[in-house]
Amino acid sequence: MTEIAFPGGVREDDPDLTERQRLIFLALLSLYRRHPHPVSSEAVSRIPGIRWSPAGIRSTLVELEMLGLVQRAHALAGRFPTAAGYTFHVRHALTPEVLSEAMLREVDLRLRQVRGDVEALLAEASRVISSLSRQLGLAVATAFDREELAELELSPLGPRRTLMILKLASGATHTLVLELPNPLNPDDLKEAEDVLRSRLAGLTLGEVRDRLATDPELVEDATVRIVASAARASWGEPGTTLFSSGAGEFATQPEFADREKLASLLHVLETGPPLDRIMVGPAEGQPAVQVALDQDEALEGLSLVSFSLPGRRRSAVGVLGPLRMDYARCVAVVEAVGARVAAYL
Repeated sequence: MTEIAFPGGVREDDPDLTERQRLIFLALLSLYRRHPHPVSSEAVSRIPGIRWSPAGIRSTLVELEMLGLVQRAHALAGRFPTAAGYTFHVRHALTPEVLSEAMLREVDLRLRQVRGDVEALLAEASRVISSLSRQLGLAVATAFDREELAELELSPLGPRRTLMILKLASGATHTLVLELPNPLNPDDLKEAEDVLRSRLAGLTLGEVRDRLATDPELVEDATVRIVASAARASWGEPGTTLFSSGAGEFATQPEFADREKLASLLHVLETGPPLDRIMVGPAEGQPAVQVALDQDEALEGLSLVSFSLPGRRRSAVGVLGPLRMDYARCVAVVEAVGARVAAYL
């Protein structure tokens, strides 16, 4: 099982690096993040602040290799970080990036605009995370089935399209776009709204879904039956919803030159498991990093930064990227977005 790492979560068995080992390791991490090719001692020697000769750097890289923080494909190749090296870096040396005030204002603005609808909020959170991290933005929410319905409204979007607004006792809102087989005028919709509200308010959403199909009072009237049938079709199957954003840019990274691997990953994003499970596992209210995911072959070589949201409904936001992702940026972005989403739930 992939180890969960928290920034600042130093362990007793972490290597105690010398200043030279630390600086050379950080330089190698930086070089490999920008260009995912084995890094030579000569390349490290050209980094500002590195004052040792290539020969001295090679000696230090051997020490880092013995500590399990770097490796090389063969004897004459340069070196690159190991999964253990990235995990050590997150726990022991990672300083999250300080996001600019302008960036934080953008996050606030985009999330505030959709704060009334939980699923719209999480979908936008995935888009914000992707745009700021340049990786794959994720958000996951378990089903609303145990939430109690407080209010129901129908708002026409056109002759054959209607928005069903389900206001929950918790203050959250769930919306469904209904595709109607026959056009309904505003008076018909108002009548259907009154009947549905009287029969469904106070039930959990799981019970609401069942009643739409079985309540005799909801199927005996033709207008109400049309709306109820469209709601069932729009609702779909209960379960967990995984939102993702940024797959196009994500796919351009060299780690996904293999089209088959990319196709496997996209399949995981479409189906949800195991990302929906591993995103909500870590402690609530703080960013957690899982380096080198091993729960599914399609996730091999990837890392996940996630933020589990507090509350009765298990949900989370996060970012998925290659091992060499910019953890300082990704942790800062996920924490900023996660904290703001939590405030709106």
